[in-house]
Amino acid sequence: MLEIGTKAPAFALPDQNGTVHTLEEYRGKKVILYFYPKDNTSGCTKQACGFRDLYPQFMEKGAAVLGVSKDSAASHKKFEEKYGLPFTLLSDPELSCIKAYDVWQEKNMYGKKTMGVVRTTYLIDEEGIIVKAFGKVKAADNPAQMLGEL
Repeated sequence: MLEIGTKAPAFALPDQNGTVHTLEEYRGKKVILYFYPKDNTSGCTKQACGFRDLYPQFMEKGAAVLGVSKDSAASHKKFEEKYGLPFTLLSDPELSCIKAYDVWQEKNMYGKKTMGVVRTTYLIDEEGIIVKAFGKVKAADNPAQMLGEL
């Protein structure tokens, strides 16, 4: 996990509509950048729907919500449409952003070691500095936790 107080790594990733987003375009806004393993899995769906349900409150506080996984833009589009997600989902199949934010790690699934995305959420301030970092977050609790951090 990246250190609090460090500059957030730059990225340029396509969203669920194929539009490329960069961290720089969010300068002047707080950014909740959350990394999750896979679209349409139970934990990831709970987390995304939690951000969806609290989205008006994030907007009131001037914060952008960005979800990142290695799923394709097409997978993100289906996930967005199925659950009515109002925020941006970024596709990182090459793992460039995922590795830059140090969330690609060894995981232990039923005794088998695999590499994967560790559910992690960063709060980035208006200047692009990481001000909060939460690793191995609980999917269902993370959206309310992040709202509290704002």
